Amino acid sequence: MATRRVLSREDNSLTSSIITTRKQQFKDIDLSFAAKPNGELFVKKDAAAVKQAVKNLIQTNHFEKPFLPFFGGNIREMLFDLADEDIEEDAEERIIEAINIFEPRALVQTVNVKSDPDRNSLDVYIEFQVINTTEVITFTTTLSRLR
Repeated sequence: MATRRVLSREDNSLTSSIITTRKQQFKDIDLSFAAKPNGELFVKKDAAAVKQAVKNLIQTNHFEKPFLPFFGGNIREMLFDLADEDIEEDAEERIIEAINIFEPRALVQTVNVKSDPDRNSLDVYIEFQVINTTEVITFTTTLSRLR
């Protein structure tokens, strides 16, 4: 953002374009809800906040969040279906769609899902970039069915 500013009072006619950037800091509450000694909650910032949000997003099924019935990736629902060769591709599409819709702070670069039908689980690998930075975050998790 460029603004025209007078450099000093004495130089009323002397102006210069000053280019400024605004770095937006991303903050979220740490979902462990651990308290500091002074009673305040810990806060996750920047890439850690976005990573926590992506993790929360893919672990949420539809209709779990009040007033937003289609929030989440709805991936755990797939663990209760019959395992077929399309489950990995469907899970990748759902993850990419959920992140693009509900997490505007992340730009998805790579999503890989490996199915393990014997253990009723999906191994998920996500690589994304935090917007306005060059930082690339990798996130790996295993989603499994609880019995």
